[in-house]
Amino acid sequence: MSWTFKHILFLLAGFALNLMLLVHSQDGQSGFISIDCGLQTDSGYSEKRTGINYISDATFIDTGESKFTLPSQRDDYQQPYWSVRSFPEGARNCYKINVTRGNKYLIRASFVYGNYDGQDKIPEFELHLGPNLWDTVRFENASDADTDKELIYVPLRNYIHVCLVNTGSGVPFISALELRPLPNASYETKTGSLAFVSRYDTGQSPNTLTRYPVDILDRFWGAYNDLNDWTQLNTSSTIDSESDQLYQLPSVVMSTASTPKNPSDSLSIILSLPDKDAEYYSYLHFAEVESLQLNQSRFTGGDDVTFSITRAENSTLPPILNAIEIYMVKQFVEAETNQEDVDAIASIKSTYNIKRNWQGDPCAPQDYVWQGVKCNYQEFELPRIISLDLSNNNLTGPIPEFLSKFQHLTVLNLEKNKFTGSVPVGLIERKNNGLLSLSLCENPNLSGHDSCKLKKQQNLVIPVVVPIAGILFLVVAAIWWWWSLKSKRQHGKTSNILEITDEDLREMS
Repeated sequence: MSWTFKHILFLLAGFALNLMLLVHSQDGQSGFISIDCGLQTDSGYSEKRTGINYISDATFIDTGESKFTLPSQRDDYQQPYWSVRSFPEGARNCYKINVTRGNKYLIRASFVYGNYDGQDKIPEFELHLGPNLWDTVRFENASDADTDKELIYVPLRNYIHVCLVNTGSGVPFISALELRPLPNASYETKTGSLAFVSRYDTGQSPNTLTRYPVDILDRFWGAYNDLNDWTQLNTSSTIDSESDQLYQLPSVVMSTASTPKNPSDSLSIILSLPDKDAEYYSYLHFAEVESLQLNQSRFTGGDDVTFSITRAENSTLPPILNAIEIYMVKQFVEAETNQEDVDAIASIKSTYNIKRNWQGDPCAPQDYVWQGVKCNYQEFELPRIISLDLSNNNLTGPIPEFLSKFQHLTVLNLEKNKFTGSVPVGLIERKNNGLLSLSLCENPNLSGHDSCKLKKQQNLVIPVVVPIAGILFLVVAAIWWWWSLKSKRQHGKTSNILEITDEDLREMS
């Protein structure tokens, strides 16, 4: 079956081949965020093989359970993948990581099952960035259950949420979260973010992996293993990447290349792509004696796409390729909650240490809106919080002033807590102006409002229950009294005293 492959953009990066020393434009791990998920609280270490400094995830999330992969599963993995954080409870569990808004990052989430739960049964779940689906995490089999999800993304706020979502196919877990700053002018797209598909060092030996510190941006470079029709080339010279500050390809990657064994053949790479209807960007990296100029083109293909590089008519040498990267464009269209509302409800969560399911974005996506929160999605550019139920939480201390910062809040339920002091003026004014329905019942130590309990007592109607037989007796007695009085008056008796004999009572009953 074939189909029209939507867009692929080639970006050809050229470098000069010389003997200059490779100079790194970044020193150390400036801007790196390296989180070992499941690591003991307040722990940290420098990974032996990479030198990357990892910290615990405990300060980035307040849910989940720390687990360790089986020792027999660790031999092939670096230390960050020896522990996991699993989430047996809750539909959505989210990390909150502070970043620099407007800066470009490579975000990598890593998952190594390692039979951490002893079930030898792999799960499937969703990975979200904020309110948007990033990707589905799935594995082929339990014995080889590891995967990485990468995304090149520019945050719109000074934090990001990375969320694990339970879809009913097993307990979500995560091994590591890593953020790496990138040059803002690199990996540009017209719209959207870039989700990693493939990245190959085409001249590298099979079954090898290159990353930091060889690559100062800590990209993972794997070998392209289908080399039957290729000849591998290498040079002992150091390739200077200073001429390309955007992509900063490591010299180790660029000092090797592949070329066709038959000089007249094209150099072809066949890759499987995850979504036939998506837009893709391909970055092809070359090292030549002469620098190549930036060029781009679009084309169509089938289920498997083939990249072919053919030598020019006036070329005396076959084509070469040093490295290739493929990314799929991701459009994150789900809007996040208005920042003012987010800040206000974050203050509530922090002040009262509220757990509940208050993670990620408060209003989005709608399937995971925070417990006790109602939002308006139609009348505003970004979702706004319009109702907040904090009742029955044993909240103490004064009612915080920042509750007045919810500009569009129409319902606020604070019943059955232990608030003290007086009600903030801002809330009272909004209530008096008919803009806010404010419920304060059963806060016995709160002053400045009428007790709901007293109101209920004042409005209480005490029913008087009288037997039906008694009611009938009174009615009959009244009629008998009226008839007797009238009869006596007719016989000239005017006494105001009505005499009822025992015989009369027996007749009335």
